This record gives sequence, structure tokens and C-alpha cells, in this order.
Amino acid sequence: MSEVSVPASDRRAALREGLADHVLAHGLASASLRPLAEAMGTSDRMLLYYFKDKADLVGAVLETIAGRMTALLAQLQALQPQPYDVMRARLTSMMLDDALWPYMRLWLELASRAASGDAMARTTGEGIARGFLALCEALLDTPRPTRRNDATRLLIAVEGAVLLKSLGLADEVKQTL
Repeated sequence: MSEVSVPASDRRAALREGLADHVLAHGLASASLRPLAEAMGTSDRMLLYYFKDKADLVGAVLETIAGRMTALLAQLQALQPQPYDVMRARLTSMMLDDALWPYMRLWLELASRAASGDAMARTTGEGIARGFLALCEALLDTPRPTRRNDATRLLIAVEGAVLLKSLGLADEVKQTL
């Protein structure tokens, strides 16, 4: 029986998904070609067959992870707009939940890299943050002239809670909510 060939686009998509799982579990520090290839049971040269270079590979993986996170947050879009305090409590609780924590841990790592001058991390992080800011804006029932500022305050509050959890202060955040 002859081996069925898998189209390159399907193999690339499967690699993106598997690599996304690996990066969510182990962070961006594990996003070097050799560890990624080992995680996928292939060689670094084979990864470069499907991705033009490491930057393309990492960008594709982060895009896959961002897509997954967007899907997890899609349930929020079904909500009716709510007052600031209601959305702050709801979003903060969601972001601190164990199901989303791998994404938040990766988000913190991406932000740290961006703060250290990593251009790709900054560009990727900015895109993700602006998308989340737009979601926050859509979820608030505050008047139009102040909604963008309220959405920014909401993002700051949620991100602050994520940072505090990462520093071991989840109990303080939960008590405040």
C-alpha cells in the first residue's frame, strides 16, 4: 500500500496547532527551532520547509494562539453591554481562570519581550492588545464620548490583575473583586 501524501498546507496547519500547544505549555523561551522540532517529532530543517524562517514560524504560532484566545473570548460578544464595574469583575475573573492562565502567562512573556525591545513581540502584542481593547469597548454600556477611555481603564484593570496573579497575589485580586 502506498503512503498517502498530506498537502503542505494541511501539514503546516497541523504543525501550527502542535507548536501552539507546545508554546502555551512551555512559553516563548522554548520557541527555538531545535526544541520546537523535537516537540513535533521532526527536524529543525523540516520546520523551515514549512516556515520561511524562525520569525515566520513564531509569528504563525502566536497568530494561532491569538485565534484560540479570540475563540475563547467570543462568548463575551454574546453578552449585552454592561456597566464598567460589572465588566471589570467578569473579565478579570475570566482572565485569572485556570483555563485561560496559559494564555495570560504567555501574554506576560510577550509583554516582557516587547518591553525589552523585541520588535516582533511589540508588533504582535500591540495587535492583540488593540483587539482586546476593541472588545472591551464593545462590552461597555458607558456613553460614547467616554467609552474608549473606559475601555482603556478596563484593560488596565484586567492586565493589572493578571500581573498581580503572576506575582503570587491572586488572593488579593480575588478579595478585591
